[in-house]
Order: sequence, then structure tokens, then C-alpha cells
Amino acid sequence: MQASRIDGKATAAAVLQTAKAGGEALRAKTGVQPGLAVVIVGEDPASQVYVANKGRTAEACGFHSVTHRLPADVPQAELLALIDRLNADPAIHGILQQLPLPKGLDADAVIGRIDPDKDVDGLTLVNAGRLASGQTDEAFVPCTPAGCMVLLRSVLGDDLSGKRAVVVGRSNLVGKPMAQLLLLANATVTVAHSRTKDLPALCREADILVAAIGRPHFLRADSVKPGAVVIDVGINRVPAPEKGEGRTRLVGDVASEEIATVASALTPVPGGVGPMTIAMLMANTLASACRAAGEPRPRF
Repeated sequence: MQASRIDGKATAAAVLQTAKAGGEALRAKTGVQPGLAVVIVGEDPASQVYVANKGRTAEACGFHSVTHRLPADVPQAELLALIDRLNADPAIHGILQQLPLPKGLDADAVIGRIDPDKDVDGLTLVNAGRLASGQTDEAFVPCTPAGCMVLLRSVLGDDLSGKRAVVVGRSNLVGKPMAQLLLLANATVTVAHSRTKDLPALCREADILVAAIGRPHFLRADSVKPGAVVIDVGINRVPAPEKGEGRTRLVGDVASEEIATVASALTPVPGGVGPMTIAMLMANTLASACRAAGEPRPRF
């Protein structure tokens, strides 16, 4: 068996095209242009790249896009005041606070200050509660697990009844909301983590295996049930001496070459889940703008 490749780039491109068309239709009908504001504090290089990509993608979708860059020593009160202004700005429908924040700033307080109806990253307690209680028409779902579900549906369809799913990882950003989404799709779900006893045996029970633990090649072929669908959320940078001194490459949380001989379908790294995260951010921003304009929420 050789696993088929779940193409995140192609799927993300389709989501972005739908978001762009939806934004154009909304503006033509109501005059409302979807607006996304990204806030970044400090000079973290990876964060700078992510923020630039989000801004370019929003502009490519025809959205109103603004980026607020603050110094690492910005006072907490000043950052919160900016969030308050964005909450009150009718031209902004989505607010994204880039994480991590520099030491001395309270990320929970900043995220908690965002209006839940503009929380397109899905990180506020209100949106977490909406998702946990099944209010998917009201909730904004964190973008990475939302993208994972789009990829899963492309392989398995909307209804996962009878499927056993194991999510390896319990973060608020990926693991927990991923489990909630799988439950809502009628899968039987187990959440595991690095301290789970006999993790490979548990993973081998899964028809759907989601790896979101942040460790390169953590799951090997002995952790995969033959024919399972594997979603690899991990993005880990490891040394690549074959490319030259000091060079690196990106790998996932699963040993993809091994697992490809066991699984039926697998997301690659890079090119799998990664492109879906920004695409679903645009989908959430459009959904927020539609809500503000009194229009139906689009489906992706």
C-alpha cells in the first residue's frame, strides 16, 4: 500500500477562491468589505513571516487588510487599548493577535479582550464554549483544526459515523477543538498525548489519526492502523546536512515515508495542513463580515 497524498495547497486555493468570490458578492450586495486586522508585538522572525503572509492573502482575497506592529516593550494597557479600538471599528470584522507575545505581556488577557464576534482565530473562551456545546453556526473554530476537517471531508465525506479517531495532542489551539469537530461529525474520539501509556497501540485503533504534538517524527509506522487516514499537523524544523552546513528542512510529527506504506491517505509536510490555516482565517473573516451585514454565513 502507498498512501495517497492529501493536497493541502490545492484545497486551500479552492477555499481562498470561494472566500474571494464571497467577499465580492457581499460587497456588491451590501457595500460591506471584509476587514482583517493583525496585531504583532516584537520582532520574532517567524511571526513576521506569518503576519506578512496573512496580510498578502487577505489583500489577494480583496479584503480590507491592516497590520499593527508594536514594539516588544509596549505596555499591556496600550495593547489592550488597541484591541478595544479594533473591536469598535465597523470596518474590521476579524482581529488576530499574533502569538507568542513577548515576556511581560499577558496573552490570555489580550485574547480575552477580543470581541468574540471578531475572534477569527477562535481562541476566546466564548468561542471555545460555543464549539464545545455544538453551536457551530455561532462559533469561530480555530483555523488549523477547521482546515484539518476540510481535508478529512475531502477524503471521507461529511459524516464520520462508525469511524474511530485518535487525536495526539491536547492544546487549546489544535488538539481540543479538533476532537470537538470530530465528535460533531459523529466519530468516536480519543484524545492522547505524550504521556499516554502504550500510545502506539492506542493509535493503531484509529481509522483517523491526527498528530498535533509538536515533535518531529514522533509517530512511526507501528502507530498506524492499515488503511487509516493520517492528518499531520506538525511543522518542525530539523537539521538538513545533506543540503549543506547549517541548512534545515521542515518535517511533520509523523515519519511520513514509513507511514505512507501503511496509511491510505496522508497529509504531507510541507503542503498539507499548513496552507489550510491561512485559508480558513480568510473563511472566518468572511463569515464575520457576513454576520455583521446580516447575511447568511458561508460554508466551506
